[in-house]
Amino acid sequence: MYSSVVVCSSSNSIVEFLSLNQLDIEKNITMNTEPNFCDCLCSVLMSRRNKRKRKRMAEKLTDIELTGIILEETKPRTLGGDPSSVLLQEDDIETGRGTLRVAVQGDRSKAAIITYHDIGLNHVTNFQGFFSYGDMQPILRHFCVYHINAPGQHDGALPLMQRQEIGDPKAPVNFTIVEVDASNGCATTTLAATASLDNMNMKYHFPSMDELSEMILPVLQFYGIKHFIGFGMGAGANILTRFALNHPEKVDALALVNCTASVSGWTEWGWQKLNTWYLKSGSMTGFTEDYLLWHWFGQKTVDQNYDLVRMYRDTMKHINPHNLALFIESYTKRTALAVHRDLPKLGVKSTPGKNTGARALDCDVLLMAGDNSPHLDAMVDMNSRIDPSKTSWMKISDCGGMPLEEAPEKVCDAFRLFLQGLGYVPFMSQTKIMESRSAASRASLLGAGGGGRGSITGTTHQTPVVQEQEAEC
Repeated sequence: MYSSVVVCSSSNSIVEFLSLNQLDIEKNITMNTEPNFCDCLCSVLMSRRNKRKRKRMAEKLTDIELTGIILEETKPRTLGGDPSSVLLQEDDIETGRGTLRVAVQGDRSKAAIITYHDIGLNHVTNFQGFFSYGDMQPILRHFCVYHINAPGQHDGALPLMQRQEIGDPKAPVNFTIVEVDASNGCATTTLAATASLDNMNMKYHFPSMDELSEMILPVLQFYGIKHFIGFGMGAGANILTRFALNHPEKVDALALVNCTASVSGWTEWGWQKLNTWYLKSGSMTGFTEDYLLWHWFGQKTVDQNYDLVRMYRDTMKHINPHNLALFIESYTKRTALAVHRDLPKLGVKSTPGKNTGARALDCDVLLMAGDNSPHLDAMVDMNSRIDPSKTSWMKISDCGGMPLEEAPEKVCDAFRLFLQGLGYVPFMSQTKIMESRSAASRASLLGAGGGGRGSITGTTHQTPVVQEQEAEC
């Protein structure tokens, strides 16, 4: 590397090379008698000067970017955020067909919302994340949520068959039975004393889907609930629909996700038969895990949303395999829902005997499913069975089989509008909710509370509680 001065004969100008290597000099000096030699030298100098300038700018930008990055350790996704922030009262309610664990969230003097979960889930894994979502808090000010867990499906549940083997079978025991009169829905409590398990010769049989729906009556009697709004998913949606058909005076409305009205097909029956066989062996196999994830989310979400799928794989460790097998077996043996549109009311002449035993739902219904849900066809069939004047059908875009976790903001907006159509929460403004979301987004960008991005807890976003406008009488 050296510097040199070259005199160009064509223009009598002096061009100075600074820091040119020998190859560039020899290449240009050999052509020093040509007219364009000066232009050639100038272009070489300009190109090298531009390279140095771009290099300095790149180094400067790199320094700025590196000083603006704060590394944080990624926190794992959890259900419902901080467990201490969700105040739940849990009660074990004895019925004639088993024990139901009910978790109460909210003020019991408010209107009631009753939830029922899908197979493989419970009130924590199915609903706690959604009802802890920020946009749901203004709605929950007007309601009390009662989360019903099917027998033996709550966290830490004992195997249902072993529950009656604890202690001495000859020892006298006291047991409480709640009997329900189907004519008026009233429950009476009787106490049978000093009986032994051997003398009673009891063997637990998991309730059928119709019996599970009738077990809701003792819950209503226990809490003094006259009527409620049902919110169910999968098997829980099927149970709540059966209850609404048998007791229409007690159900104001239904919000159903992935509800199936028909019996199980041969494919579903075969998969579930294998699942129950594996689960009754006392272990959760990879085969059953993969099927449950497909049943909850669909294949597209399983392939793309790794964070959500990993979280639900971890929740399967807390499921009692034997109890889950009994619940799946009952769901697989379900009968078709005896629900049909009221054809004469729609102006269509009904065929005598065609819809014998079929009834119409008297309450308003909100049907929801993701466009990638494995139960989308079943929801379309369910929608065809209900009076369209009382049905709101919503297919959620870019969503799989669990919109409560994949798109909670869309489900919250749909549920809020559905409740407003029924006369609930009439003063809740969508503008206020959107402003709250924008404020939360700006706060996260400005780094409020430490300058980092917050962790995902329960749902995709976290938004503050919206201040609701009260009506002035």
